[in-house]
This record gives sequence, C-alpha cells and structure tokens, in this order.
Amino acid sequence: MIIVCQKCDTRLQVDEAKVPSGPFVIRCPKCNSSVEAGSPSSAQKDSTQGSEATVNEYRFEQPNPAPLFEPEQKPAEPAATASADKLAELLQGLVTQPSAAARNQPYVRPSWNPRKALVCVPDEYRNSLAQSLVENGYQVFVAQDTRQAVDRMRENLMDVVLLDSRFDPTEQGPIFVSREVNILRPAQRRRLFFVLLSPTLRTMDSHTAFLNNVNAIINTNELEQLPKIIEHRVREFNEFYRDFNYVLEVPAL
Repeated sequence: MIIVCQKCDTRLQVDEAKVPSGPFVIRCPKCNSSVEAGSPSSAQKDSTQGSEATVNEYRFEQPNPAPLFEPEQKPAEPAATASADKLAELLQGLVTQPSAAARNQPYVRPSWNPRKALVCVPDEYRNSLAQSLVENGYQVFVAQDTRQAVDRMRENLMDVVLLDSRFDPTEQGPIFVSREVNILRPAQRRRLFFVLLSPTLRTMDSHTAFLNNVNAIINTNELEQLPKIIEHRVREFNEFYRDFNYVLEVPAL
C-alpha cells in the first residue's frame, strides 16, 4: 500500500497486512509530519459520487424505433405462386425503361416495394388503422410514443407519416414528430407524404394543410376511407412532381 505525505510528497510503502481497517495516522520519516490514511476524505467521496452521477446522467441510450406492425394472419396463397408473381414483377420493373408515353401514365407502386408508413396515433384506433394500411399494400410501423416515432424516422426514411394531433400529449408528440419532418432537406421532404389526422379539421382542406406544413388533412371521422383518400392525394402529389422526378431519374412516391 502506497501513502503519499501531503506536506513533502514522500511516497511511503506500508505493509497492507498491518494496516488497520479504519482510519489511522503514521509519521513521515522525512519531514516528521503526521499523515492521515485509511479512508478517502469526504471531499473525495463527494467528487466520486458526482462523477458517477454525471456518467449515469449522460449514459448513451440505445435507439428504440417504432416496431413493424404484425397484421392479423390470413390464409396465405401457395408459396410457389406468390414467389413466381413477385419475381415476375421484379424482372418487369428491371427491364422496362420509362418512355415518354409511360411517363404520362399514373405511377403504380410495385407490390415487392411497398410504401413505408409510420403511424403516430392514439391507442383507440391505432391497430385498426395499421391493419387497414397493411391490407392496402403498405409496410406499417406503429409508434407507441414520441421516442419510438422519432427514432424510426431517423433510422428509416418513411414514404408516409400519419400524425394525430392527440398523439402522446404528455411528451408533446405532435411537436417533435412535426419537427423531424420540418428539418428534412428539401430533397428528402419531397419524398415524404405527411398526413395530419384531426377530429376537428376538414378532410382535403388544402389551405389548412398548407398552413400546417402537411400534404393532406383527414378528419378522424372518415378513417374508413383513409387508404383511398391517401391514394388519391398521393396520385396528385406524384402528378405535381412528375416532370421533376423524371429529370432527376427518381421514381414517384
């Protein structure tokens, strides 16, 4: 055991077998001063506790993105047929080159590349809404709270984000989800269709949608028609950016 004299900095070697369990005092052979040893001072304890508190406070937390929604199981089509159909669609998409005539046709999303949708809504209709989107060909992620929503948006670029104005009010969910959308670069923002769900606003109110920086507004009383409304608005969205996407050689949403 090494003890350092606080007065002359002499290092004293002490046999640990002879050291008492509690605090003790020895005399420095060089400067003849008393040296206290045996336990850390209160100041050292406070410093150590403070350091541990700081480490705990700033400890890294693993991301917790919204999980993929697991839809209700339905009778599956034969595996061979399903695989053959998907392979045919994939090959057709690879060999088909867009022509001027095809560019004027409405874009049809291939089934092997579904739109990714993030659902940020209250518990009361979360699963039913996610199920309806899955049945209409979406890959759906369901956020239980604000953190899951934000982590998912930072991990994957979504195609569609549905946000209810009452989502996770304790953590101010609508504010933080909207912030993640607003800080996207223009090129990324053009690839995202942002939908606001509200019990008070009118469906398809373009002016209010513009004021809220969203692409569409859907009243929660019309959730049964939500997939059709989104499909209609996305078609208009793709039409608006048709020439722009063609020049940049990027597919429609």
